[in-house]
Amino acid sequence: MAAPSSRNVPAKWLAAAAFAAIGLLAAPAAQAQEAPPAPVVTVAKPLVRDIVEDDEFVGRFEAVDQVSLRSRVGGYLDRVHFQDGTLVKQGDLLFTIDQRPFKAALNQAQAQVDSAKTLVEFSKMQFERAETLSREGNIPVSTLDDRRREYLAAQAQLDGAEAALENASLDLEFTEIKAPFSGRVDRRLISPGNLVQADQTVLTTIVSIDPIDFYFDIDERTYFAYARDARERGGVMQEGAGGVDVVVRVADRDEATFKGKLDFAENRLDEATGTMRARARFDNK
Repeated sequence: MAAPSSRNVPAKWLAAAAFAAIGLLAAPAAQAQEAPPAPVVTVAKPLVRDIVEDDEFVGRFEAVDQVSLRSRVGGYLDRVHFQDGTLVKQGDLLFTIDQRPFKAALNQAQAQVDSAKTLVEFSKMQFERAETLSREGNIPVSTLDDRRREYLAAQAQLDGAEAALENASLDLEFTEIKAPFSGRVDRRLISPGNLVQADQTVLTTIVSIDPIDFYFDIDERTYFAYARDARERGGVMQEGAGGVDVVVRVADRDEATFKGKLDFAENRLDEATGTMRARARFDNK
């Protein structure tokens, strides 16, 4: 029983070897049948362009022009010609000071001019007559000198009267307080009937609307990097046409953006912070 058992062993190994060989021969055929299709490849040309580097700063908007309106002359406020918070144009009438005292002063100054002109005409006639008499030897030279002095004094008096008339005319003109530029006016700070002190009482304030400025602090390294870039592009850091582009995005409003140019930077650093104040200007129509 032992011999048959020993002969059967090589037969089993032979069968196993044959099976493995068949498997190895069959494998390439199976792989060839199951291979996936070749992938589709899209070929594109390389794109070459400049990369723009952005720096972010926090700042605030300020009006280009702002003024506290005061009257150049004193008097009682007569009328207010605007509604609080409205838009006004340059030259719009905003306040009127009581004009009656100034009209009276103007009339008085005009009368003084008329009187001075009459005196000049009379003294001139006297001087010319004295010149004729002096040439004929009928009056002494001292009399001629007196007439000349009187004529010159009358002329000087006329010049002073005309200057006073011009001042009176200006004072009357200053009773009308007008908008120095277009913008938005604040509320009135004084009501009609109140006394206005010349050059002291603030009547209201006006701020311009368009264009508008944006101020922010920039560190020294970044500033000089922008200045160098502006020079390389043939521009100047603080000139709008060649300055650095600035885009401002309003907080909590992603779609509200302003595009402008950097047009000013202070000429020295703040020693405490190592920064300098810069300004960009934007259209605000």
